[in-house]
Amino acid sequence: MSLKHFVVQPADRKPALNVLGTRINVLATRAETGDQTITLQSGAEGTGPPPHSHDWDESFYVSAGQIIFTCAGETSVCPAGTFVHVPGGTVHSFCYGPDGGEMIEITGGNSQAVETFTALADALPPGRPEIEKAVGVMEDNGVKVHI
Repeated sequence: MSLKHFVVQPADRKPALNVLGTRINVLATRAETGDQTITLQSGAEGTGPPPHSHDWDESFYVSAGQIIFTCAGETSVCPAGTFVHVPGGTVHSFCYGPDGGEMIEITGGNSQAVETFTALADALPPGRPEIEKAVGVMEDNGVKVHI
């Protein structure tokens, strides 16, 4: 498979997915990069996923606001400019701080992140999510929820 370079301008992006209160713009898929998925995520204060784990690595770069990450039981308040790496298998969660936040997420090999985000956006309308349904969709996509 031969990969080509590409440029994604803001006007070229597909509409953002609404996933458990987080707006997710898919910037690149594994099919386009050969390995990584890259998303731009933003959310309002207090929103974010429950504690969960999966087989793939994730890295986050906080580009605006503040995001509170909990990884393996350790919580860090992360302002813009912070980089966070989460190895596969690590239980983690995050929530957006005061006035919300924005970050870039990069996932590694065998990631099912985009598939999970798309399935959640398709299954759950915006607003208060049906927790059992959200957990089922996440588990169907290789994400184990720890609540």
